[in-house]
Amino acid sequence: MDLRIKALSVHLLTATGAVLSMLAMLAAVEEKWSLMFLWLVVALIVDGIDGPLARRYDVTRNWPNYDGVLMDLIIDYLTYVFIPAYALFKSGLLDGWEGWLTIILIVYGSVIYFADTRMKTKDYSFAGFPGCWNMVVLVLFAVKPGEVTILLISLALTVAMFLNLKFVHPVRTERWRWITLPVAMAWVLFAGWAIHVDFHPQSWAHWGLVVTSVYLLFAGIVQELFPKRA
Repeated sequence: MDLRIKALSVHLLTATGAVLSMLAMLAAVEEKWSLMFLWLVVALIVDGIDGPLARRYDVTRNWPNYDGVLMDLIIDYLTYVFIPAYALFKSGLLDGWEGWLTIILIVYGSVIYFADTRMKTKDYSFAGFPGCWNMVVLVLFAVKPGEVTILLISLALTVAMFLNLKFVHPVRTERWRWITLPVAMAWVLFAGWAIHVDFHPQSWAHWGLVVTSVYLLFAGIVQELFPKRA
């Protein structure tokens, strides 16, 4: 197959995220949370696949008519931020002023972060929390902590978007990738099982989600504390 056709195919794969975001939003409006998260997890998988394919087929050179980075950011904002924030608010996990404050901070802070040209580090990690609210809110749905805990977690992660903290990219951060990539894949499996059992409180998948999420949140910070020797 011609490289240009392969490059175009990667752009079209990325664009499917828009359809997945619409399906997730329709499920969210009907408060079918498990179905909503299913579509968001599928979108997360697509997002994890299209990046390596885009680099392999050099889409910026072989099909420059479409801006894959821009397309990816638009879809990521919908699937990573906007829809999860809506779900957090409408699900009842946060009520009253706490809910309003949280969703405003999430959507406002995230759009500023997504537009920041400094969001990637030299080793292709993220500078600041990368706005993966789809993962955070899924874990909150599974664990169902108290309102104060949810509010504090949301505030802390919103602030962390603008701090000089490193967060690993499961695919692109080379250091510890042999651990990070399997952990990220395990997170997806745990998320899929939690969705399958409709976030049943006794599900073993919830602990798996917590453990893998803690690693993904703090691995980059630990790498900064213990820099790689030259």
